[in-house]
Amino acid sequence: MTDSSTSSAVTPSGLGTAEPRDYFALMKPRVMSLVVFTAWVGLFVAPGSLSLPLAAASILCIAVGAGASGALNMWWEAETDALMSRTKTRPIPAGKLSRDSALGFGVILSAFSVLGLAMASNYFAAAFLAFTILFYAVFYTMWLKRATPQNIVIGGAAGAFPPMVGYAAVTGNITWDSVILFLITFMWTPPHFWALALYKTIDYDKAGIPMMPNVAGAKSTRLQIFLYSLVLAAVCALPLFTGLGGPLYGVVALLLNGGFVFLAYRVWQSRAGERPVDHDEASLYEVKAGDKAARNLFAFSLFYLFAMFVAIAAEHALKLYG
Repeated sequence: MTDSSTSSAVTPSGLGTAEPRDYFALMKPRVMSLVVFTAWVGLFVAPGSLSLPLAAASILCIAVGAGASGALNMWWEAETDALMSRTKTRPIPAGKLSRDSALGFGVILSAFSVLGLAMASNYFAAAFLAFTILFYAVFYTMWLKRATPQNIVIGGAAGAFPPMVGYAAVTGNITWDSVILFLITFMWTPPHFWALALYKTIDYDKAGIPMMPNVAGAKSTRLQIFLYSLVLAAVCALPLFTGLGGPLYGVVALLLNGGFVFLAYRVWQSRAGERPVDHDEASLYEVKAGDKAARNLFAFSLFYLFAMFVAIAAEHALKLYG
């Protein structure tokens, strides 16, 4: 007899009563949306052009590849996800899908995305997409995430590759501009995720994942967040020297990075991630209040990356149609 908590779960073969939305959730749509947007910007600003149908097909394939990475990640981390408040409602720990179905879904999507991109654009971009999926699903998820507190720094490359893939879909190669798009996302990733980790330390303790606050401590993490924000601001000046960015981008980048550095400084000066020294209510409240600085930076960082890439796309549009 099947109880209500597992009535919608699929069988080990991957067939069952799971709904389409459960499979869609495996693709991490919120994360995928930002990845797809940065990939589109890479494709849009690349020299050369694709026809509208081929460009749309290329972005679709990159989106599917990003979703495949998410599904494979959830397949591997199902047990860990069940331990964390942030992830315990995902389809597998919630009993809506089996791990086998998630694996099969991820593998099928991976093959479809790579083959589709090869047909829509070129073999180099397709190979780059395949490498990105493998990097995230195997190198990062299966090994790096539990091997070192630098997991986000190194593994962040997986989330920074999509704009390069989009760029390569048009050009078939890598240029300095595509590397700059990569670097902006790459340097953004550590302060973005460590801000989250500061107020989710207990979750990572439960899961046994060596995130920076759990290993190096909250104080060290807060300082690193601030230092990375300074490096990020410097990297964001690079488009002004290559022609990727112009006056509009310069103003937007100045304002956004000013805000990012300010919020990172607030995190550095806060008690975000600190554990209460005892069970005194005042101490507990002070620590929770300190976490607000980390939450504010995390929330702003999502808007920040989107707005930075909007500025890059807008600058290119002005050059084309201005």
